[in-house]
Amino acid sequence: MKLTKPKAILFDWDNTLADTWPTIHQAMSETFTAMGQEPWSIEVTKERVHRSHRESFPEIFGDRWEEAGDLYIHNFKRIHLEKLTPLEDAEEVLKALQVTDIYTALVSNKTGENLRLEVDHVGWNDYFSKVIGAKDAEEDKPSPKPVIMALEGSGVAPGRDVWFVGDSVTDMECAYNSNCVPIFYGDQDLRLDKFKNFRPVRHFKNHGELVSVIKSFF
Repeated sequence: MKLTKPKAILFDWDNTLADTWPTIHQAMSETFTAMGQEPWSIEVTKERVHRSHRESFPEIFGDRWEEAGDLYIHNFKRIHLEKLTPLEDAEEVLKALQVTDIYTALVSNKTGENLRLEVDHVGWNDYFSKVIGAKDAEEDKPSPKPVIMALEGSGVAPGRDVWFVGDSVTDMECAYNSNCVPIFYGDQDLRLDKFKNFRPVRHFKNHGELVSVIKSFF
């Protein structure tokens, strides 16, 4: 599908703009161990971690999910800034957008406080009009409510003038739920069954491809 110039682009953060899998996996492994459960492999972590912990932890830890959530946040906060690494050419995408009239914001299922710490740590605050994380809105992705919050005051309504760029099926589902254009980033096989109801309209395997499209609009 040929993409047309959007009025706004909303980005996921974890593993869309920043490589955070090592941090997430370590924090999850330490949480499983503390809760007396067998840790997941890194492959399983990548497969299963894409919703916010307030939505996913009840399924994993049952009645003790809040205790596990507190442990995870503690484990995560201890290591997340030192391990944080921007993905290759991600900043080039943001620099290209900064000199356009395209509204740019973040919508993540990472807890809002930690998300804003990470954005500040890499010095990227000026690239985003809003930074919306888990618990900032009444509901987290795939609900459309974080998208609505991210676009408030922009003059752009959720719809086909808005791209949602992310690396997970939850991001694609969120795009569908908010009627935005679903754009997939990363190297997953989109033929997998989990994507059958949430197919992206475009798949970028690296940020070099994405920045070329953005620059073509100007």
